[in-house]
Amino acid sequence: MMLGLEIHQRLLTHKLFCSCPSELVEDGQPDLVVHRQLRPVISEMGEMDEASRHEFENRKQFEYLAYEKCNCLVELDEEPPHDLNREALKIVSQIALQLNAKPVDEVHIMRKLVIDGSNTSGFQRTAIIALDGYLETSKGKVGIQTIALEEESAGIVKSENGKVVYSLDRLGIPLIEIATAPEIKDGEHLLEVAEKIGLIMRATGRVARGLGTIRQDVNVSIEGGARVEIKGAQDLKMLPTLVELEVKRQQKLIFILEQLKKHGKIFIKKEFVDVSHIFKNTEAKLIKSGLAAGQSVFALKLPHHAGLLGQELGPNRRYGTELSDYAKTAGVKGLIHSDEHLEKYGIKPAEIQELRTTLNVQIDDAFVLVVADATTAKKALQKVYERASMDYVPKETRKANEDGTTSFMRPLPGRARLYPETDVPPIVITKEFLREVEREKGKSFEEKKEDLFSMLNKEMAEQMLRSKNLLLFEKLVAKFQKVEPTLIASTLENTLVSLRREGHEIKDVERTMNELFSAYQEGRFVKAAIPEILKLVASGEDFSSALKKFERISGEKLKKVVEECGHDQKVVMSKYRLYVDPKELGELLAKTSDQSNASKTGKVG
Repeated sequence: MMLGLEIHQRLLTHKLFCSCPSELVEDGQPDLVVHRQLRPVISEMGEMDEASRHEFENRKQFEYLAYEKCNCLVELDEEPPHDLNREALKIVSQIALQLNAKPVDEVHIMRKLVIDGSNTSGFQRTAIIALDGYLETSKGKVGIQTIALEEESAGIVKSENGKVVYSLDRLGIPLIEIATAPEIKDGEHLLEVAEKIGLIMRATGRVARGLGTIRQDVNVSIEGGARVEIKGAQDLKMLPTLVELEVKRQQKLIFILEQLKKHGKIFIKKEFVDVSHIFKNTEAKLIKSGLAAGQSVFALKLPHHAGLLGQELGPNRRYGTELSDYAKTAGVKGLIHSDEHLEKYGIKPAEIQELRTTLNVQIDDAFVLVVADATTAKKALQKVYERASMDYVPKETRKANEDGTTSFMRPLPGRARLYPETDVPPIVITKEFLREVEREKGKSFEEKKEDLFSMLNKEMAEQMLRSKNLLLFEKLVAKFQKVEPTLIASTLENTLVSLRREGHEIKDVERTMNELFSAYQEGRFVKAAIPEILKLVASGEDFSSALKKFERISGEKLKKVVEECGHDQKVVMSKYRLYVDPKELGELLAKTSDQSNASKTGKVG
């Protein structure tokens, strides 16, 4: 098995080829709606990329939603790209240093052909920034082949009836792409590599956090199989499962090919037969409703496929499911095949027999049915024909499903996909730029890890290492050196989370934390009051007003409180827990006790 990983992570900076902010629109109405169709072009080598041809054959219409606050004419492809975002270039270069990669002498922007509608221009701009790095892992070094800077795609809003609607808010946000060599040993090693690269990037404090800001693409191949790229793996814990199931899928496909090749060369007659007449009185709901809507039923005979379409490739997925995935790319919802229990669809035995007779299906043959308008049905069966005729495991781009299985998306793209960008000039990487990157890169991931473990317990250090608050924690610890790092970490990771679950959300966390620990360092309140102060701030009260309600009781005021409570520590803390520091109270009570004992001793003497 050969195993590699590609990680795509959004950067915390404005868009890559314009000055628009990298903001996402939650529920806003678009300020502009644009309709487009895209088509592939021939590369400079005179070739057409197979993945682009596949997408073009679907002939989809694309609708783009644009927003004034985060889009301009660049995202609409109505204006040439501006100069490359130098801040993004610097961030990627700093991460490359931590991955021991060698910077290129000159950055050349390339166009990567993408006509699935995810980019208005029909291509994605990308550039290699560094090469030949490596990552230290528990199972040895893993090579980092390339580190690239590229633009994020548009996000799908919905897809129906041959039209796909995209939102342009995220289009153009800078991404770092890190691609490893195929040197990862297994699924657990893959998880380790993905986690470590993610931690290295997050430790810089210059990458975006949250759902959808990072994506893992896994490349898997086995002997006798093919390289498959699994896109969109969001949950790191599922990576070992993805690998395991992909290996099993390819092994099953190899077995199916072996069974087919026992009959000689795989040959399927390209004949799409209209069998609608067989179902003119059918009780099968799916077929009946299709015919009532003016659709047709078309069939394709698959010689020697009996029993193979039902071969399980993974949980809830069979070879018939693979063929169905291909059919779906033509616009149908799926297909029906003869290895299924056709009675569950309501298809009667007499109808099945007439189908077999009409298609001349022998005992070891199979067939598939598609219900759609005639044009779409034939396109769908053409896809099935192409896939079933392959005498090899195909190279594919596949989508990661929640259960660890994958679904076909498109053929794996080839070299014809890339060609030079002529609107953005190359960027020379100067020695001065590299010195600037070195000066500003900050501590490495390993150095930060060591610092955390020296000031926090192991559990909290591990938690902070993975936290979105790491950079803020480092700032607060450096600024408020009299405040225990453990208190800062606990407030960020535990207190704020607990308050959020209760519905108390702090709007400006960094400003509030600075105000909070500044006042704490001055001794103006006690630890126990922190959650209560933050609740008031979350409700809209300004910090100084919230603080006044929890001013610390100390000195002479504390002495009076102690006297009122009969010098009983439990009574004091039950009444004044949010205002009294336990350590100061303990010292005061100890001092009072010593004085009392000394007084008694003096009287006896």
